Order: sequence, then structure tokens, then C-alpha cells
Amino acid sequence: MEYNGCNRFKIDCAKCCGLCCTALYFAKSEGFPQNKAAGVPCQHLCVDFKCEIHDELSSRKMKGCLAYDCFGAGQWVTQHVFKGADWRQADKALMFDVFIKAVQLHQMLWYLSAANDLLKDLKLMKEIDGYIDEIVEVLNESAVQLAACDVEKLRHRVNQRLKQACDSISCQACGKHIIGHDAPGRNFKKADLSGHDYSMCLLMAADLRGCRLTMTNFLGADLRDTDIRGTDLSHSCFLTQGQINAARGNAQTKLPANLSMPAAWLNETV
Repeated sequence: MEYNGCNRFKIDCAKCCGLCCTALYFAKSEGFPQNKAAGVPCQHLCVDFKCEIHDELSSRKMKGCLAYDCFGAGQWVTQHVFKGADWRQADKALMFDVFIKAVQLHQMLWYLSAANDLLKDLKLMKEIDGYIDEIVEVLNESAVQLAACDVEKLRHRVNQRLKQACDSISCQACGKHIIGHDAPGRNFKKADLSGHDYSMCLLMAADLRGCRLTMTNFLGADLRDTDIRGTDLSHSCFLTQGQINAARGNAQTKLPANLSMPAAWLNETV
């Protein structure tokens, strides 16, 4: 498996065994179907690992499910690490532990790859390439070795480089690093937010309609119910499919080339 380019991290549920619907803890208050303990299958997970309410997630306002993104870790663990076995056949505890670690590793890879696609700082790009190689090496280890990986220690080092990358990308866009802040529900309508860094910010239900978002950084930002109808995000940074799925857009919303428009948006108006 290759990891070059963000398109390598798209979820392929048909090649997974419902790991996110089983291994993880759910809270109904966070937009999931039920309160569910980790390691227990969701009540809507079918025998063939399909979701029986998948087509209703948007209408049921299951924002937790819509926003979740394993960055391709589910199919990697199922097909590569466990050679096609599912959690009913394999060591369930080990498989779930590996999946949780793999999601974090895939997420780091996604952000590092996205950063290198945007950066012009050759020294920093080379350092990021080193982290990418290190993480790929870990992902190619055995299940037992993967489960023993100290992901938090690695994440701390990766986050330092990503912080440098975010600063650099913001400066590339507008000559200085403009730090955004939490703004849930705020009306930004038609504002020029180009180059702003909204990494890890809370932007739930904010109104971004008509905003200029060239090189705007949304790394880890909470975009649940954020209004992006008719907005051009095609040149925004670090947007994930999960963030887009949880936002409110329509057919006129423009997305980066590596992301797909949610079907529910086709019925939305400006």
C-alpha cells in the first residue's frame, strides 16, 4: 500500500469489518445512534458489516457518524494487518487495539502528506518526509508490534512539525501567521479569511457563506453544522471528508479535489 497523496486515505468500508462501529465508544449526545461501550457492536451494524441506517444518517442528524473518519485505517487493519480476517475470527482485543492505533497513525500521515503538498520550505518538507517514512514503517509491522507502538510520543513530535507547517503555510498565503479563534455560531458571512489558521478551533454552526477561504487552515476544526452553502473551499487547507460530511453545504459549494460532495447537499439551497 502506498501513502503518497491524500486520496490514499479515503474510507473503503466494503474492505473493512465494521471496526469503527464496534471498537469505539459512542455517546448519543455526540451524534451517535446510542450510548455504546467500546468493543460492543452498534445496534445498527449488520451481519455483513454494513450499516442498516447509512442512508438515513443525515436525516437523523447523526453528526458523530457523519464526521467520523478513520483515514483508511479500517481497511488497512482488516486487509493488510489481519489478512482479511474480521474481529469475529481474529483476536478481538488485539484487533481493536491495533485499529485505534492505526487510525491515529493514518491521521498523522494524512496531515503530514497534506502539509508537504502545500509547503515551499524544502528543509521542513524533508523533515516531514522523514516522519512519513517512520510512520509507514510502523504500520507495516506485525499486529503485536503495532499494538505496542507509543503513538502519543510519536504524535507529540509530529504535532511540533505540523505546527511549524501551519505557521509557514499561513505566511505563504498572507505574509504573516494569522491565528483564528473559537467562534461557534459566529456570522463570518462574506469575510476574507484567507490565510487564517483555525487549527483545532470550534466553528460549529458558524456562517461561512461567501467567505474567501484561500489557504485557510481547518486542521482539526469542528465544523459540525457550519454553513458553507455556496462557499468556495477548493483552496482551503487540511479539510477532511469527515469535516465536510458534518457541515451544511449544497451543490454550489466548491470542495478540494480530494473530497466528495455529500449526497444530502444536493437538496440544500443557499
